[in-house]
Amino acid sequence: MFKKFLLFSSLFVMISFLSGCLYPEDRLAQNRVPYKDQIAMVQSAVDQFQEAEGGILPLKTKENETPIFQKYLIDFKKLSPRFIAEPPGSAFESGGIFQYVLVDVETDPTVKLIDLTMVDAIRDLKLRIKFFAERNGYPPYKEPLDQEKGYFSLDYDKLGYNNTSPFVVSPYSGKNLSLFIDTKGEILVDYSPDLYDALKKFKHNYKTGDDIRYLLVENYDFVPAFSVPYTVKDNDPIFLKE
Repeated sequence: MFKKFLLFSSLFVMISFLSGCLYPEDRLAQNRVPYKDQIAMVQSAVDQFQEAEGGILPLKTKENETPIFQKYLIDFKKLSPRFIAEPPGSAFESGGIFQYVLVDVETDPTVKLIDLTMVDAIRDLKLRIKFFAERNGYPPYKEPLDQEKGYFSLDYDKLGYNNTSPFVVSPYSGKNLSLFIDTKGEILVDYSPDLYDALKKFKHNYKTGDDIRYLLVENYDFVPAFSVPYTVKDNDPIFLKE
């Protein structure tokens, strides 16, 4: 199994490196605003495509095991040029920092965004883990965050971070969100600070056993990419036990 982890890590690093080359700093700043207008433009194109194609959606083919918020990527080749002249400047396909995805595909297909700026931190961590694992045969697990689910924090000193911890910037709050690993070698983002704020900020009917990540999806333009399911207990976010 660990050989598969190393192979996946290598592929992830290569793909992510190539992706990162598409994001020069001036283009990043240029394409971040105004993304709301661009979301509306893509939503209109998706709606027109679905109506013209008898309910079919313009999606890229993804494996069934793909995490739900990364599964329904919009295929701009199916939209352009008939329904949209070209992908918006903020889209990955145009050198931008967002991937455009759909949620609620069965009932109300809605355009949302994945913020790809977090890929850099994940890529760097993956690379360091790969090198460590090649020498030691396993990732540098530190403490179990959830033994049953197989979620662990990492010993960043062993990975050469020198008393610092890698993080990604939340597309919701701008807060620094920590990273953790599962036993399959996936690097995951801890969205619990954003979920805690959302539970306090927005009216909701979520209860223990529900996936509360959808509270973020309902109230923001972004999906919580690279995440695991969370639920609520005593109005605090916890990992969902499936």
